[in-house]
Amino acid sequence: MPSDDASLDDPEDAKLVTLSRATRQRTGAAEGAAVRDLDGRTYTAATVGLPSLRLSALPLAVAMAVSSGAKGLEAAAVVTTMRQPAPEDVEAVRDLGGRDVAVFVADPDGSLQRVVRT
Repeated sequence: MPSDDASLDDPEDAKLVTLSRATRQRTGAAEGAAVRDLDGRTYTAATVGLPSLRLSALPLAVAMAVSSGAKGLEAAAVVTTMRQPAPEDVEAVRDLGGRDVAVFVADPDGSLQRVVRT
């Protein structure tokens, strides 16, 4: 559910937005995302748009965390031109992180637009 009181008071949450933005810029992708696991490790991903493979950034970051052995998530971020992430992208965060995980949604310039909770 979206929240209008979006803020990045925790430096670790701000780092997720910074990493998401850098990943998006580096690859020229539509979106960049980052997730932080329960051990504080971060995983970043960018949208993949190949002829035979299409993945949005947020579920791909979750998949990278899972494939590295993460047992849960503390927070996530996505940098996108969309107003909010697709519901199925947020569901991927919920699948690994459970309920009430913050997903920080930022514009390509890094401005936080909203916080969506799983």
